[in-house]
Amino acid sequence: MELITKAVKGTQDILPKDSYKYNFIENILKDESETAGFKEIRTPVFEHTELFKRSVGATTDVVQKEMYTFDDKADRSLTLRPEGTASTVRAMLEHGLFNEGLPLKLSYIDSCYRYEKPQSGRLREFHQFGLEIFGTDSPIADAELIRTANNIFTRIGIKNLSLQINSIGCSECRKDYQEALRKYFVNNKSKLCKTCLERLERNPMRILDCKNPECKEVAKDAPIILDYICDDCKEHFESVKSFLDKNEIKYSVNPGIVRGLDYYTRTVFEFVSNNIGAQSTVCGGGRYDSLVKEIGGKDMPSLGCGFGIERLMLLIESLEIEIPKSKEVEIYIAAIGKPAMFETFDLAGKLRECGIPCEYDITGRSLKSQMKYANKIGAKYSIVLGDEEIEKGRAILKNMQTKETRDIIKCGSFFNSVSEAYLEVKKDEFEKNFDISNLI
Repeated sequence: MELITKAVKGTQDILPKDSYKYNFIENILKDESETAGFKEIRTPVFEHTELFKRSVGATTDVVQKEMYTFDDKADRSLTLRPEGTASTVRAMLEHGLFNEGLPLKLSYIDSCYRYEKPQSGRLREFHQFGLEIFGTDSPIADAELIRTANNIFTRIGIKNLSLQINSIGCSECRKDYQEALRKYFVNNKSKLCKTCLERLERNPMRILDCKNPECKEVAKDAPIILDYICDDCKEHFESVKSFLDKNEIKYSVNPGIVRGLDYYTRTVFEFVSNNIGAQSTVCGGGRYDSLVKEIGGKDMPSLGCGFGIERLMLLIESLEIEIPKSKEVEIYIAAIGKPAMFETFDLAGKLRECGIPCEYDITGRSLKSQMKYANKIGAKYSIVLGDEEIEKGRAILKNMQTKETRDIIKCGSFFNSVSEAYLEVKKDEFEKNFDISNLI
């Protein structure tokens, strides 16, 4: 029989053999962010389209080419979120979270959607972990955000990342820079792609972010933003670097970093790897001091960053970082006959309450088929319960790898007896994996 359809191009199924890896990474992301004072927020997967047009920027590739936008049954234009910051700002303002005290630190893990050519590390449905800080213009907040990101990479075990930072100034000092860029690129119009020719008048800084090889070559000799930023922005940037130096966080200044979205101001940064090909940025972010006002709030200096979960996973695999496997089945209970099924159902429930992963037959298989299944799922131990075992109050705990066995003599209940036998054979490793206090 042929499938009626397959997964949509640019999406992927995360199967059980890999899902534990994502859980491991996401748990570290959540734990490290909570340690740094970030609280989780969850927002809808779609928003009114104007939110992203106002926040992300009308001249960006995201808005012009990549958004999944549709009209609902009431003819309202809605868009699947292409990134997480705009929705977080909207929710923060709509629910007055700023009244809880500033600075406000929020985190999220969102699915995001962009219509791009699928490739390794770039999907049309991808997942982003984000950190956002609202209500501070202090350069120590920039360093705090970067340090939190750096701590996450350290905790995972990722080394040899390159932290690249830049300042793209404020809206005022960028005016002179925009004009200098425009003059430079006008003199090189014949070498620009069609998209960059459109950007030339509206936002020439976007040309610096173009992936076209010819445009990248032209951009190499373009004016540098650091030569145009005002004294306040220079002082802010120098302070950010001083805090990073104080914490011995290594970085390099890359004047070519502008980030891909219009809302960034002042500090921008990227953590870059050379291990995963073209999609080398695994975390990027910076300040967006005017975004809250742009969406409808009061002036509120803010900053944030995002991690691409899929790119992070590619990097972890390329570095061969070992991820602890999820709980495996410790005990498989094979049951023969209805009385044994009742005993097994009770025994399995009590073992699981104590944190021992166990399985039993729920399909009505024969004993032979049950044992084949136990081998297939990798059960470490097995127990067979049938009429004879229940009547005599005896069973056998069998090591599925070594075939060693241990007699179980029922004392009070099979649960107590199985627990004692299991503790005995696992005593050398049990405490590393389970809380044994409930079994003693």
